[in-house]
Amino acid sequence: MPPREVDMPPREGRTVDPVLFEVIRNALVEATEEMSVTLQRTAYSTNIKTRLDYSCAFVDAAGRMVAQAFCQPAHLVTIGRLVPRAVAEYADEHGGATLGPGDALLVNDPHRQASHLNDVFLISPFFHEGELVGYVANCCHHVDVGGGAPASIGAFREIYQEGIILPVVRLFIGGELAEDVHKLFLANVRAKKEVAGDLRAQSAANEIGLRRLCALWKRYGAETLRVYIERMIAYSEQRLRAELAGLPRGEFAAEGWLDDDGITGEPVHLKVRIRFDGSSARFDFTGTDAQRAAPMNCNLTQCFTACVYVLKCLVDPDIPLNEGFYRPIEVVAPEGSAVNVKPPAGVVGGWEVAMRICDVMFLALAGPLPERVPAGTKGMICHVGFGGQDPESGEYYCFLETLAGGYGGRHDSDGPDAVQTHIQNTQNAPIEETELNYPVRIHEYSLVPDSEGAGRYRGGLALCREYEFVGHEPTFTTLADRARFPAHGLHGGGEGRLARYLLISAGETRDLGSKATVQLARGDRVRIETAGGGGFGPAHERDPEVVLRDVREGKISRARAREAYGVEIQPDARAVDVAGTERLRGRPRG
Repeated sequence: MPPREVDMPPREGRTVDPVLFEVIRNALVEATEEMSVTLQRTAYSTNIKTRLDYSCAFVDAAGRMVAQAFCQPAHLVTIGRLVPRAVAEYADEHGGATLGPGDALLVNDPHRQASHLNDVFLISPFFHEGELVGYVANCCHHVDVGGGAPASIGAFREIYQEGIILPVVRLFIGGELAEDVHKLFLANVRAKKEVAGDLRAQSAANEIGLRRLCALWKRYGAETLRVYIERMIAYSEQRLRAELAGLPRGEFAAEGWLDDDGITGEPVHLKVRIRFDGSSARFDFTGTDAQRAAPMNCNLTQCFTACVYVLKCLVDPDIPLNEGFYRPIEVVAPEGSAVNVKPPAGVVGGWEVAMRICDVMFLALAGPLPERVPAGTKGMICHVGFGGQDPESGEYYCFLETLAGGYGGRHDSDGPDAVQTHIQNTQNAPIEETELNYPVRIHEYSLVPDSEGAGRYRGGLALCREYEFVGHEPTFTTLADRARFPAHGLHGGGEGRLARYLLISAGETRDLGSKATVQLARGDRVRIETAGGGGFGPAHERDPEVVLRDVREGKISRARAREAYGVEIQPDARAVDVAGTERLRGRPRG
């Protein structure tokens, strides 16, 4: 619904037309969406062109997020926080000099409030009639940025082991590629063809963004657009504060654990206290474990992103996401903790940490907001990466993907099966494309039966992916979680099944754990079964006919139906055994 006139009072002597307001707001978003389409269609790697692990945005000259194409919720905050810092650092290092037309900055340093090193940001200034108006920027997860293992994921102690660190450097100067910077970057990565192609795609996306913004500024003029952007930001803040006034007031706390830090085997304790006071939201992570010399740490940007995501799930989805949405949010994350890391600690598992704190925050809010909060989810990004020498081409290749898992049951519906959850929105890497482009065979790609958390509304099923490598000996890495601490159920619902990470070699199977890098022999297989989602409500309240449907579809077994749900299914699975079910549940059916 278009904003009402009363929502947008005159500013600086100008009345804001609500129709024009919506036209301009959507035109700005569409400029970033066209950037997104350009990036996807011109990218080289499966991770970007198929899995869509990237985002695009427009930031104004004051460093405020104005519009964003939402490929990845994980990037809700990263571009908006990074751009003003990167531009300011560049100016400081060059005696106050600003960027010029055709320039572009390249950065990936998590300790400069980017995310992890694989996420490479390209920032281009936008000028109109000689005046700096803002910046277009995009972020892409590159398939490899060097470091100690193919795909640049793994259990490393320091960020220096995770890959090449790009401070704020210029990749383009006056429209010309800075060849030395480009060569230096490519010299440090394995998948040179994909990385070079994806960098060109990032540049093309920014160029399209600049063209669309130029057309918009030419049509409406700089002054009109400046006024309307101010109102867009104020409008989002106003709408969010109004939503916060309707949320339960008080403090709500919860805690959770990651399996381990990837090095010591010790769990990582996460703790949050959330306060809603009617006009603002405060997320306090005091009590979370100190950072480790390990990969399972996130920086403040990743932590803030998780908080923004959780709050956005609780309010009207129509609220535009820009700088105004961030203003009522306060995040307290002690410096040097696992959610606000200091250098030189590793950060490659930062999104794994951010994903898990989403589940912890929802758990804190499950009591006051039972109809809006799901049970626990797969609770991890679940990174999988491998690489080696292609036996046919002789070239070094790299592949990275993230695997889906179960979503938590909700107050009125089951959790979806095998989906990417919370801040993650990456897509499936199809078997056909993967096998066509990489020397790997996918022997199984399926749902994991009986992996759901039982409940009135069950959790989603986990995913199984089994890889085999023929004719060569690649390096395989998992950077994941949920092998020790399952997805929680809510309001009497059961826990989801734990994840499993298995190496099948020479007829023997051994557990790799959730974080491992292994050198495979020819013919070895790696089998990954992700985590199931938690259930919502008591399992004995689930409709027996719905349980029967799950048995027929192969999602749960007859034994699981009997033991977890108290439902007896006839041997041929054609109907519910009513008498048997009544005995199991100890009361008449219905």
